[in-house]
Amino acid sequence: MTPADLEAARDRIVPDVVASGLSVLFCGINPGLMTAATGHHFARPGNRFWPVLHLSGFTPRQLAPAEQEELLSYGLGITNVVARATARADELSAQEYRDGGRLLTAKVERLRPRWLAVVGVTAYRSAFNEPKARIGSQERVIGGARVWALPNPSGLNAHWTAATMAEEYGRLRAAASEDDGAGFPG
Repeated sequence: MTPADLEAARDRIVPDVVASGLSVLFCGINPGLMTAATGHHFARPGNRFWPVLHLSGFTPRQLAPAEQEELLSYGLGITNVVARATARADELSAQEYRDGGRLLTAKVERLRPRWLAVVGVTAYRSAFNEPKARIGSQERVIGGARVWALPNPSGLNAHWTAATMAEEYGRLRAAASEDDGAGFPG
């Protein structure tokens, strides 16, 4: 993938991987340029989403980004707070986060997942005007879905290792399994 290929992906929209009634709908901040160029969520090689999803027990093996549709068979899906692709999340405006929160709310009300897992507590804070939100289960319920804020799996998030992220994702997996008996395959 050349720098020109990546730049050409700027502002593209990447289709969601969703279905009605999912156990957990993971919600990224917005697609990065590698994701937009490939059409696969969390596609940048340094992103730890796919390894952490497996380490936390949501999937029986580590999926590749190109296998994202397999998530649906595990009751999982992926969407984003903001749909347009950028090189960095700091290119998004406060208004884009707020608008994204409203669109995400409508999507969750329509799809009715049991849990909405926002991958990045800062994105959750911005999209839902919850400036004091912390990682973990939130009080907010959207369209019947409980909400969990997770650490951002970007390789830029040095505060969290893959192992500590997997612990937090595992807490969500345990809560989701308790709620609906969804015995995840991992």
